Amino acid sequence: MKCPTHQEQEMKKAMFYNTQVDYCPICLGVWFTEDELRQAKDQKDKTLQWLDVDLWSEATKFQVEKTPKVCPVDSVPLYQVNYNHSNIKVDICDFCRGVWLDRGEFKKIINYLQGKKVDEILHHYLKSFVEEGKEIFIGPETFKEEVDDFMAVVKLFKDKLLVQHPALAIFIANLPK
Repeated sequence: MKCPTHQEQEMKKAMFYNTQVDYCPICLGVWFTEDELRQAKDQKDKTLQWLDVDLWSEATKFQVEKTPKVCPVDSVPLYQVNYNHSNIKVDICDFCRGVWLDRGEFKKIINYLQGKKVDEILHHYLKSFVEEGKEIFIGPETFKEEVDDFMAVVKLFKDKLLVQHPALAIFIANLPK
């Protein structure tokens, strides 16, 4: 595969947070096939595994810009979109659903999601809890992955509750076993 940015440069394979990806040795950009970005994100920070962003779910809200970059799989132009509601622009292929991240964008995405996680837990916990509960039965990930996501939300809520209410933490710790 050729680099979307340096179109004559062959990309190399590498393990990136237990996910095999292709990267450009010149610009250090990374190509993720359809589900690899989620897998790498989940490996980088397990507390984010329940927080998934589907770049294609709200296509009508895309602020799409055509780029000179070319999909290494389909050889069609990539489109630049905002990652969720952030200012992080990522390049996507609408055919194979691959994602190209320029150097440093993965770290920006992780930082954005860590902030979003705090906001979701503090302000939208019940909504996240219900959504993750539903996904156990309807996907889109495997049953085990969805249960893991649900348990991550439960753990985050428990941790939040105990930090905000230390007396409750002491009470729970003193319950008979």
